[in-house]
Amino acid sequence: MFSAIQLFPETTTFSDWLSSSGLEIVLYILGGLLVGRFLSWLGNKITDRIDLNYHQGDALVRSEATKHRHALAQVITWVLIIIVYTLVTIEVLQRLGFSVASLVAPATVLGAALGFGAQRVVQDILAGFFIIAERQYGFGDVARIAITGSSEDAYGTVEDVTLRVTRLRSSDGEVITVPNGQIVKAVNLSKDWARAVVDVPIPATADINHVNDVLRGVGREAFADLDLEPLLLDEPSVMGVESLELDTVNIRMVARTLPGKQFQVGRELRVRVAEALRREGILVGPDLAADQIGGNG
Repeated sequence: MFSAIQLFPETTTFSDWLSSSGLEIVLYILGGLLVGRFLSWLGNKITDRIDLNYHQGDALVRSEATKHRHALAQVITWVLIIIVYTLVTIEVLQRLGFSVASLVAPATVLGAALGFGAQRVVQDILAGFFIIAERQYGFGDVARIAITGSSEDAYGTVEDVTLRVTRLRSSDGEVITVPNGQIVKAVNLSKDWARAVVDVPIPATADINHVNDVLRGVGREAFADLDLEPLLLDEPSVMGVESLELDTVNIRMVARTLPGKQFQVGRELRVRVAEALRREGILVGPDLAADQIGGNG
């Protein structure tokens, strides 16, 4: 389907070809590998610098700009390496005697075949592009991802975002790899700010107004605490009665926190609430240890 120039013309010996085209091919391959390694090293240095600035800075959590820069650096590095390897391959083919122009038609046919056979890959890459461009989530975010065909959501800390896949690490240390094209819904629990929600079950016979006063006092003490206050964006507030059960009343308390810190704040508030109510002689239900903690942004 394409014409090729003879590798060894009649007037050219193997040693002559090796000292000209052969040497060029070797240099192109070595140069491509070196450039690829350099780009990979440079990308790792940039991401390490971003992480180092985060760890040495005063911020307790990653800023949205830091997350986006980290993901963008990884994607740009990957794209540049692919471009370098593609250009080296074209140059090597030319040195081997293949006409690049004659490869257009076969490449078109091959591209069409790959397009039909690799629709899932193309879908993953397009989805990954929009995830990064729209800053849906980034490196270090806590996310819950619904996957096509899976009854359980993927939940964990985002460790890597590329054009094709998203990698999460669960609380058990498992690494979950999700193709971007199979993501139905992504819930970012650490974008801009988060919310700790504590539902306090109290006996139906308890004085609700008194309990509300006790919970407000817990919120004021928490916001005045030197260790907890930096994690809070404002003073925790009492929303009031959330639900009524046969023998209990659930009162909801919420607190806006820094992204990713809602779990730590929620645990601390539950301890303070249980101790404060116990001092007042009010017994809380067992559900206090299993209240809901969610994210918002």
